[in-house]
Amino acid sequence: MRRAIAFAFLLALAAAAPAQQTDTAPATARALASHDTSTDRAFEETLKNIDDVLWHFKLADVASIDKVAITSKPRREKNPTGQGAGNALIIPAYVFAPKTLRGKAPLIVFIHGGVHGDFETSYAHIVRELLDQGYVIIAPEYRGSTGYGSDLYEQIDYGGAEVDDVKAARDWAVEMLPNVNGSRVGIIGWSHGGYQTLLNIFNWPDAYQVAYAGVPVSDLVQRMGYKSQGYRNTFKEFIGKEAVDDPAEYRRRSPVNHVEKLRTPLLVHTNTNDEDVNVMEVEHLIEALKAAGKKFEYKIYQSAPGGHRFNRIDTKLARESRQEIYAFLGRYLKP
Repeated sequence: MRRAIAFAFLLALAAAAPAQQTDTAPATARALASHDTSTDRAFEETLKNIDDVLWHFKLADVASIDKVAITSKPRREKNPTGQGAGNALIIPAYVFAPKTLRGKAPLIVFIHGGVHGDFETSYAHIVRELLDQGYVIIAPEYRGSTGYGSDLYEQIDYGGAEVDDVKAARDWAVEMLPNVNGSRVGIIGWSHGGYQTLLNIFNWPDAYQVAYAGVPVSDLVQRMGYKSQGYRNTFKEFIGKEAVDDPAEYRRRSPVNHVEKLRTPLLVHTNTNDEDVNVMEVEHLIEALKAAGKKFEYKIYQSAPGGHRFNRIDTKLARESRQEIYAFLGRYLKP
């Protein structure tokens, strides 16, 4: 949908341009028509620039909106001894704060989903709901995110350094935002964002007071078994091998294999008709947490309309489900 909107936007600009300028802008037309990788990244940057403007249209009435650049773990270099090798990776992050905020507020670390995705305005209604409850929000564009060219895109490290990127955003917000209460930090995400949520609380349980994982990717070995070869190839590109050839590495990157580390209050939601993260993945996580004797909360929705996005859309059920999430967060983040 965003691609269609952006394309229409660009076509409108082209149509509005003076006729004599037509011959001076063939590069844009070639870029839009081409399908090579560099053009894809360039088009994603255009989408991101448009979407960044839309954030202000959607939320400026209730939010102070900023976009910052922070540093995280070193970037992956093809030449480990070349110039700049070992430098920290710079990642963008969105910051949203209620305009009515006085004093310090709890922080929500909000993680976008997607193997390659970004924090875009389809989340705006959820951000607004969180702002209405008085939270400050930081949303990092971790390595592998789209909209920032090939450099960040090709740094993808699913279940690896991307998890450190999210923690770096949390730490930056606690240190640098004067209106944040660093002792009240929650973390939330859906799909790959739920996956990241789980790995963050498993790795740094003292950094977060509460967590919500919606339809979370949970078991990469199991997941590779039911996904397409194209999906598996994405992982092979940065891990080096497929799961069948290196199952230990895929298990290392799977939340289901780290459940013994849980110490943070956790709520998990899944849906039996999820067309992306099969419910069996999340059920495996739930059973593993139970077997490890962990205290947590969960709900398995039965064929909820919307499938993978069932509680991120605008149905009555979705809104009720999000109220469950906010009540759970508030239990640990609000006095």
